Amino acid sequence: MKRLEDYAELLEVFGEESQAVLQSNWQEAARIFSPAGLDQYLDGAMGMRSLGKGDGLVSCYLDAVPHVAREVGEDAVWELVGAVMKMASKTSGAVLEAVVSTSPTAANRLADLELFKSYLGMLDRLLAQVPRAVRPMLENIDQLFGYLTLGGLRRWALWGAHAHRTDFVAQIAYFSLKSPEALAMLQQERKGTLFVDIQRRLRMYLRALWGRDFFLRPTSGDFEEREGYRPFIEGVFIHIPDAYDDWEDIDGMTRYRAVAAHAAAHMVYMSKAISAEALNPEQMAVIGLFEDARVEALAMRAFPGIRAIWLPFHTAVAGPVASMGELFSRLARAIIDPVYEDDNAWVREGRQAFMEVEARWDDPQLSWDLGVRLADKLRKEKVTYHARTDIPDVLYRDDNRYIWEFEEIDWEHEVTLLPGAQVRKYVSVMEMVNEIDTELAGDDAQEVWVLQSELFPYEDMGVSYNQMEGKEPLSDPFHYAEWDYQIQASRPYWATVLERRPRMGDLNVVREVLEKYKPVSSRLKYLIEALQPQGVQRLRKQEDGDEIDMEAALRALVDIRMGLAPDTRIHMRTLRKVRDLGVLVLMDLSESTNDKVYGSEDTILQLTRDATALLADAMNRIGDPFAIHGFHSDGRHDVAYYRFKDFDEAYGDEAMGRIAGMTGKFSTRMGAALRHAGHYLRQQRQSKKLLLVITDGEPADIDVRDPQYLRYDAKRAVEELQRDGVITYCLSLDPHADEYVSRIFGARNYQVIDHVERLPERLPMLYAGLTQ
Repeated sequence: MKRLEDYAELLEVFGEESQAVLQSNWQEAARIFSPAGLDQYLDGAMGMRSLGKGDGLVSCYLDAVPHVAREVGEDAVWELVGAVMKMASKTSGAVLEAVVSTSPTAANRLADLELFKSYLGMLDRLLAQVPRAVRPMLENIDQLFGYLTLGGLRRWALWGAHAHRTDFVAQIAYFSLKSPEALAMLQQERKGTLFVDIQRRLRMYLRALWGRDFFLRPTSGDFEEREGYRPFIEGVFIHIPDAYDDWEDIDGMTRYRAVAAHAAAHMVYMSKAISAEALNPEQMAVIGLFEDARVEALAMRAFPGIRAIWLPFHTAVAGPVASMGELFSRLARAIIDPVYEDDNAWVREGRQAFMEVEARWDDPQLSWDLGVRLADKLRKEKVTYHARTDIPDVLYRDDNRYIWEFEEIDWEHEVTLLPGAQVRKYVSVMEMVNEIDTELAGDDAQEVWVLQSELFPYEDMGVSYNQMEGKEPLSDPFHYAEWDYQIQASRPYWATVLERRPRMGDLNVVREVLEKYKPVSSRLKYLIEALQPQGVQRLRKQEDGDEIDMEAALRALVDIRMGLAPDTRIHMRTLRKVRDLGVLVLMDLSESTNDKVYGSEDTILQLTRDATALLADAMNRIGDPFAIHGFHSDGRHDVAYYRFKDFDEAYGDEAMGRIAGMTGKFSTRMGAALRHAGHYLRQQRQSKKLLLVITDGEPADIDVRDPQYLRYDAKRAVEELQRDGVITYCLSLDPHADEYVSRIFGARNYQVIDHVERLPERLPMLYAGLTQ
């Protein structure tokens, strides 16, 4: 901590009074300010002295500023110094002293740096209009802040300045709170409940509910308008208007509780933000409505009594639809109020859809799914949506900026092409027959219609068209960006991944593999035992620990009796060793894997399958969570992805059967597959995530002629995974892979196996080395 003596040369310029004030405040200032803040504190005092307004101003500054910094942060020092220097040309030293000496009161009542800055700006404006009025107002500032918000104080002061612009006697009486007009305006601008008076109780209320602290900040909700700003969440702070009037029969404290509890529910129950990409404002509004309902439903499930705080604010009633905002308010009430009935079909459908998926209330994706679905059906209402005015009339809800995630664009290094996103619409048979424009819509179409159920021919009600044509059902498409190195642009929604159902093979094939490579499995036994968690391990000879080591303590006691210096390391510490690793094995299943290995009757695919079966058996013994996936591609619109075993699935006969049934065909669009594998790895809670890629060649596809294009895209995908904490390692079966695989995965993150027939032996050993 810096000492006052370190500034001896600087202090010599201060008068005796200022030096005495500084000495009495130094300990408090050193405790509040950082070392850099202390320098600013004294620099500000030198600035006060340079104004030539006397030592009184310097002494007031030295005494008041530490208290201001304690209330709203040390950044307020320069704000106050700058404001005083700006006012110095308009008023006397006595008024400046009043500004500085009352600044701790203002900082305490405003409790926010931005509001404090606005307050200083208001004083500067008053000095320009009614310089004689500022001093009497500051003499009563404590009383004024006891009744008024910053906005109310501003309106009260400006009314007095305008009304008594030329009558100096009336002006002084007004700002001294001695005139009837002053008291009448004070009563008119008075707010019911001020945030600064209840902020401690509000924090304790939220802590009692969720057992954690929340950071609340006031905003100048009525600085410009009496209606105030909507609450909002930014970062870790909940921003709430600095005052609330009573509303109907609800007091201001209850309104604060409703606002704070709703905002806190967003922060507690929202595990990840909702992507706003490719959504229109109408869809975002409906998604936000369902997200509000979702977090409130979870809060009411945990604390049933909280419904009584929120429910009185829902006052929408059924009737003709006048605006979209009214319709939103009716849906909000329908979801939270079980006894409310509405005659609107859209409202009824929204309530029913939300209540039917109670099991998914913990999933933020639910809001997106329901919102997009219900927004599409709003067209039937034939009411125009206006983003600025069609806001649900629910007073306690925030503006929902917290729930959205927007893609950031680095304009210096990357240009992102922004085509319209494709919409998949699930329709009935009659909608498909009556409305569809073309039956050949491809992946480039702006809107793709999907039949909700299987379609059966009239003459054979037992077999669907998909079954007749031998087509497997597909998942919803996953669209991923693709990097174009030539134009340095990321093409969003460029590659489409479709998950397909793996076909089952002969389970005995995998069992025969385990028997065939039994010697390899035996050698792995010792490695596996070394990799398994060791449970609790005791460390002896510790300076401090969990318990006394009696043997070491006795030795130390003997040494003391013999007059020798004892060993002070007489404690034991228990250390719990647990592996925290999640592994995803991603296999290249392209057509080239059907080639036979030189000098062998086995194909690359067979050896890949054998090695994967051995590796899966090893990982299953260790106990690491793992998944086994594979991929191939037929152009950018069809990257087929197979999940042979998932993280939450046991490694049993069904998973072995899928591994036995793997086949190889088409091409290798690696970047999209890497991004999709990363999608599943990011959902795992393990601290260390490993993506192990097994491939027999370089990235390639039928619609790409430039051999470098997909290499750079795969490299980009690896970099994206690395930023998310995923380690990517490639095992290449291409003897000529060194020239490109190191550029994709990094110099230390790949291995080339020249003798493919050794893959079943090398892969488990490689895994053991990577995960030690």
